[in-house]
Amino acid sequence: MTDSLLLTSNVIGRESDQEIVVNKFLLDPIVGGDISVIPIVGVGGLGKTTLAKLLYNDQRVDKHFDLKMWVCVSESFDKKQIMVSMLKSLALQNRGDLDPDQLQKLIQEELNRKTVLLVLDDVWSDDRGKWIEFQDLLERGVVGSKVIVTTRSASVATTVRTVSSYELKGLSHEQCLSLFKKLAFREGEEDLYPHLKEIGGDILKKCGGLPLAVKTLGTLLYSKSDERYWKFIRDNEIWKLEQKENDILPALRLSYDQMPSHLNSCFSILSIFPKDNDFTSVSLGQVWIHGLLQSSNEHQDIEDTRLQYMKELYSRSFLQDFEDYGGVFTFKMHDLVHDLALSVAQNECFVVKTHTNNIADGIRHLSLFDKALLEQEVPGFLRKENNLRTIIFPTALQGPACESFVNTCISTCTYLTMLDLRESSFEVLPTSIGDLKHLRHLNLSGNSRVRRLPDSILKLHNLETLLLSNCSGLEELARGLRNLITLRVLIITVKQKYLPEDEIGCLTSLQLLSIGACTNLEFSMEGIQPVTSLRFLEIWDCKNLISLPWNLKYLTRLEFLMISNCVQLDLMTEDENQDVKVSLQFLRLQSVPLLVTLPQWLKKYFNTLQSLSIDTCENFSTFPEWFQDFTSLKKILISDCPKLLSLSEGMHRLPALKELRIRGCPTLRKRCKKLVGEDWHKIAHVPNIDIDDDKVEDEDEALSTA
Repeated sequence: MTDSLLLTSNVIGRESDQEIVVNKFLLDPIVGGDISVIPIVGVGGLGKTTLAKLLYNDQRVDKHFDLKMWVCVSESFDKKQIMVSMLKSLALQNRGDLDPDQLQKLIQEELNRKTVLLVLDDVWSDDRGKWIEFQDLLERGVVGSKVIVTTRSASVATTVRTVSSYELKGLSHEQCLSLFKKLAFREGEEDLYPHLKEIGGDILKKCGGLPLAVKTLGTLLYSKSDERYWKFIRDNEIWKLEQKENDILPALRLSYDQMPSHLNSCFSILSIFPKDNDFTSVSLGQVWIHGLLQSSNEHQDIEDTRLQYMKELYSRSFLQDFEDYGGVFTFKMHDLVHDLALSVAQNECFVVKTHTNNIADGIRHLSLFDKALLEQEVPGFLRKENNLRTIIFPTALQGPACESFVNTCISTCTYLTMLDLRESSFEVLPTSIGDLKHLRHLNLSGNSRVRRLPDSILKLHNLETLLLSNCSGLEELARGLRNLITLRVLIITVKQKYLPEDEIGCLTSLQLLSIGACTNLEFSMEGIQPVTSLRFLEIWDCKNLISLPWNLKYLTRLEFLMISNCVQLDLMTEDENQDVKVSLQFLRLQSVPLLVTLPQWLKKYFNTLQSLSIDTCENFSTFPEWFQDFTSLKKILISDCPKLLSLSEGMHRLPALKELRIRGCPTLRKRCKKLVGEDWHKIAHVPNIDIDDDKVEDEDEALSTA
């Protein structure tokens, strides 16, 4: 439970957040409608409640509102309990004896014709029905009343907000250091221990800007001057340190405990990846194999289920820096959230950082961080039969260099479903790979020495993912690839000039196909027409590729098309047949120098295309007249197209457009003022417009023009 009391002298680093929320949201009676709801969102321990207290106790806020109420909602959104708490806050009386109708009448009498500030702290429920019912309670408050909601969940914020959410960020290193000194040293004594201050600076790197983490570690160190103990705190992961009830890991654990069970395993398996790992929806999606996914809708595609899981984890603040690159999502995990994953996964997941001969029998997912392990004989725990399901080698290291290491893993880890051998340097993948009957995910990316894949790979009838990107020495794909009938993801780099039509075209379960760094490839396969399951197609670094297969129109489920760094590719070939059902939603063209304007074949996607990105296309100069017919287009991103002269005359006729961003287009930038003066107002309906050029000297002018 929380309360509104606060000693402001103990708060560090939230002054700017306080000023923004007060001036932008609280003191403006018009912002957000009759009663505006301002969500403050962030991971546990970030200081959302502290910021809410600063706002609640701000003197300007006191003068602006007739009434103020503080309610700690916590896990259950119980309307009666909230009303009881509101009355306690208003009249300092406990009326839990009243029924809900009596409580509602009392509250509405108190609120009648008054401006109200209500803080709902720590909200977890995103039940829209409960929220609408609760809103009716506030109808007696006058225009300009405000509700501040603090939450860890982006879905809660979306449910309740009437204005954009305020996403709270972590403290800077200097702010963390200032707070740490107050907590770890007696007042005025920090200068007596310069060697401890230096160690303390390293310790703060664990905190990732979370004030509660600073408090946890600072409290552990308070009044302790033993340098060895400080180094112990520095050198141990935070999940191994003693934690009290209100410390950082219990606070984060609360988020985990509130999570639906179907997300638990998917979250904990992330612990085998290194901290600061850059995840993508493509790579992470393949880690979550069938056994971890539980869709409530039997008709939902597994790829959609994976994406739903990622968005749920992001919504609960377990993932951060979530970016949408037109159908591909990237994100990271906060270091302390990674520590939480380690703490909840220790019975099933294990990270090998030092030499060890044994692992617990229950371990199912393993990552090897110790490069020395790959240079010595195979570790003891891999030389005996085990129940491992996952083995990965982090990308910061090179994978195994000899096939004997891999052969041993294959012979003893017979239940493997995921084998990640990226950045390996062995020349031959052992034929025994075909013995892994349960294998679903095989990653050989970055192995420049492997020349061929053994025919035994065709025995992997459960294989869903085969990653061969940047296998620059691979001479050809395995003949008989069409037999991998469950394959859903295929990423390839190969020396072949032509891709066999009767192989990839027969993979009827294929969802994602990426062809990259194929330096000899002149024509992509015309035989992909039967792959009607394909949703994602990427072609990159194919510098001799001349044209695309024009049977793309038969890929009726294709949603994402990305083409990058194909310097001889001509996209302007006409496509006569328009009467085909299509699904393309995201198109990204990057480093395609022959592109001057959009090709005619895009016309068939008028009603489906939602996102268009054109990046580093040095000759792209105009939009066609028919561009205005893209009725579903929501986002346009254009960057580094120096010859772009103008935007489409019909830009203002794009009814769904929500975001327009232009960067590095100096010719267009010079005409911005003219555009503003003539018809720029025509697209004033677009909520997010940003036109700027990084080379413009007068930044203020650039921003005001945009």
